[in-house]
Amino acid sequence: MRWQGAAAAAICLGFLGAPAPAQDAGRTAGRVRHWSTAWTGSVQGPYPIGNPSAQPDQSFAFPDPAAGSRDQTLRLVLRPDVWGREARLRISNAFGTRVLTLDGVHAGLQLGGAALVPGTNRPVLFGGRDRVTVPPGGEVWSDPVALPFAADPDAPLLAGRKLAVSLHVVGSSGPMTWHAKALQTSYVTAPDAGAHGADEGEAAFPFSTASWFFVDAVDMAMNDPAVSAPTPVVVAFGDSITDGTASTMNGDDRWPDVLSRRLHAQFGNRVAVVNAGIGGNQVVGPASYGPQAPFPGGPSALSRLDRDVIGLSGVASVIWLEGINDFSRNGEATLQAVQAGMREGVARLRAGIPGVRVIGATLPSAKGSSSPAHGHPEQDEKRRGLNAFIRDSGVFDGVVDFDAATLDPATGGLRPEMVPESTTGGKGDRLHPNRAGYLAMGSGIDLGVVLTRR
Repeated sequence: MRWQGAAAAAICLGFLGAPAPAQDAGRTAGRVRHWSTAWTGSVQGPYPIGNPSAQPDQSFAFPDPAAGSRDQTLRLVLRPDVWGREARLRISNAFGTRVLTLDGVHAGLQLGGAALVPGTNRPVLFGGRDRVTVPPGGEVWSDPVALPFAADPDAPLLAGRKLAVSLHVVGSSGPMTWHAKALQTSYVTAPDAGAHGADEGEAAFPFSTASWFFVDAVDMAMNDPAVSAPTPVVVAFGDSITDGTASTMNGDDRWPDVLSRRLHAQFGNRVAVVNAGIGGNQVVGPASYGPQAPFPGGPSALSRLDRDVIGLSGVASVIWLEGINDFSRNGEATLQAVQAGMREGVARLRAGIPGVRVIGATLPSAKGSSSPAHGHPEQDEKRRGLNAFIRDSGVFDGVVDFDAATLDPATGGLRPEMVPESTTGGKGDRLHPNRAGYLAMGSGIDLGVVLTRR
């Protein structure tokens, strides 16, 4: 059964409990504006340090990584999980070493490639100005921007459509804050090409990238007087298995995407799932992180909780899948350290987001992995120990058993049909599930675990 409008909102909010208050709630034309995060691309470090998938040659778009982007426009393609009549963008310079200056920022509906649906492109302002400067380590939210094409956010043909966010880098950005593994094609002009964010055509954007830069969150506001609270947001928090390694390029078939479609089939445009995974991420490592000492897996989960979960709008539930990298040759953490990190993380989430529901996800097997850092017996022993902790410790409000959904009892590794990777058709690494594996993971989640009251 499918519910629409205010009834759907009431049902969602009744299941999920009171979400965290949305940031900067305001009024528009006498109506309350409730923000909910509709998309995230967790920033992880300065380009090119990271783990992208199916990345085209970036040397033509960004010939000097230290200089970063130089007087050029990036058109970033992303898929909001819900739509609203207004949007706002969060711009991050978290791992930059210079002041980042942007102008000519626009947001429009993608038509195909770098082309936009004519008439949908809208300028985005910051404090009423068309230029913004972000200091090293800083971030800034844009002003609300009206999206006339989303005047009816519940329109079925709007679901799954993608937003194109264009931004012009003034001068040279220096090291670029980025999310390496977008598994989504975006577009870039040549260096020194100038501002082309207002263009609705694709001619100015010859180069492609499989990563996102600078933009790390998009909020939507319904501005609907019948909806008395923010749309509840479910955050998928974790490493490459949440980020989507080995899933289909531009296919939106990571396990959070599968969960999203199941929730939307039941509740329509009244619940959002956002992906806060980073390929290579660890719960407790590395001990320190910064632009001068980056790590491909980004900062630890504990050090990024505030930015990537607590700082989002409308968060009601968090599904945490992480730990396999802590136990790899790149981490070598003890089981006790990761258990303590998860206890600390859950406590901080509950303190930062009153009423949040925190769900633990068991780790799929990496046994037999072709990766030199994974697949060794000590890793699997710790993995099974962490899974027992997630299932039995009582730390979490619920459990999602991804291990059971992907395990081949005959080998102790991933099921054989889940091994060949789907991004480029490679043989797979026996660490990351493919499309079949992510489909099983997302399909096996009991929605009652995600939606039941604490």
